[in-house]
Amino acid sequence: MKEKIIVTGGAGFIGSHLVDLLLDLDYQVVCIDNLSNGKIKNIERHLQDMRFNFIQHDIRDEINPKVFQDSLYLFHLAGIGDVIPSLIVPEEYFSINLHGTFKVFNAARMGGIKKIVYAASSSCYGEAIVPTREDALISTLHPYAVSKYLGEQLLFRMADIYSINVASVCIFNAYGRRFKTNGAYGSVIGVFLRQALSGAPLTIVGTGEQTRDFVHVRDVAEAFYLVAEFGKNLNRYNVGSGKSVTINALARLISKDIKYIPVRGGEAQHTLADITKIRSDTGWEPKIDFIHGCNEMLENIEEWGDAPLWTEDKIMEQVKTWKQYFTGEDNV
Repeated sequence: MKEKIIVTGGAGFIGSHLVDLLLDLDYQVVCIDNLSNGKIKNIERHLQDMRFNFIQHDIRDEINPKVFQDSLYLFHLAGIGDVIPSLIVPEEYFSINLHGTFKVFNAARMGGIKKIVYAASSSCYGEAIVPTREDALISTLHPYAVSKYLGEQLLFRMADIYSINVASVCIFNAYGRRFKTNGAYGSVIGVFLRQALSGAPLTIVGTGEQTRDFVHVRDVAEAFYLVAEFGKNLNRYNVGSGKSVTINALARLISKDIKYIPVRGGEAQHTLADITKIRSDTGWEPKIDFIHGCNEMLENIEEWGDAPLWTEDKIMEQVKTWKQYFTGEDNV
């Protein structure tokens, strides 16, 4: 049995796949999660494993530094997402993604942690030139993006002061099993799967020719591990597939019943990661083909049965909220 590794947010979508990988590699794993977004069912098969320890805890609360003692790495994935709620209650996003990140860092520092890998978001790039490199201009379009970017920069600056090794994994559009869509601005794949399961048409905003860089969650988990092993201090690493997929092409993989609705704005039209840096420094390569990954989700489509069903009316109501807060417009 190998050393101990800490994973905050380890019951969540990406975190639980990282826990799977680490246990497969025979590490001891401590999972810290308050279960506000994460699910026990994502980690339940590990609960009887003597190498696994689950701690239900909110990262904004004090945590005993002893938890971090004798740990090889800390993977910090705990946080809060979704764009529109960040416009309505920005204080929650800064409380969790910034203040909570500091709380985790401080306890880890006092516990003697030597290396931290942070889950950053490609939303920090905004409407970036594609393919997007790590040195691209930062353009945070909403409080969620600001809070995630500031969390990364907080760790970089504090770790430099205290001589702790820190790197970040900047995640593009992760997809795969266990993902649940919480809002109309959540994962488009999750929205589509729930609509298809219910027999509703897939709602595409705009022309559907906007593109996304979809990267499979198991590839993302491996990227985190390899960045911990080989990533350079105070560096951000983009993690995507390095390929673009149109929303139209995605929809056609899931259903022929498609409905186009008005564009909502406030989103990057195209995302595409330049993954040269992570390839060079760690040897990481995305392995799971997008069609294969989508077929795996379709084979398990019943897993989206308890996800919210986003109809055209509900999505347009979210658009109204977006425009009210983001542009000052009172109507769509």
